[in-house]
Amino acid sequence: MTNLIKNNILVISGVIIGAVAGFLYWKWVGCSSGTCMITSKPFNSTAYGAVMGGLLFSIFQKDNKKEDKEQ
Repeated sequence: MTNLIKNNILVISGVIIGAVAGFLYWKWVGCSSGTCMITSKPFNSTAYGAVMGGLLFSIFQKDNKKEDKEQ
């Protein structure tokens, strides 16, 4: 379990940062009419932020497949 967290620390931190950013976006900007699909509810905005943060931070994750083949 620790190895899983250690190998994916960037993605995990991206999910956490994205979730916080999504929630803060809902709280401060949001959608006043309630018709916006993502920003009308705090769960939707937080989940969308978490997914986007995880995807963004996964770009910077080092690929371990080459290291496994060399050993």
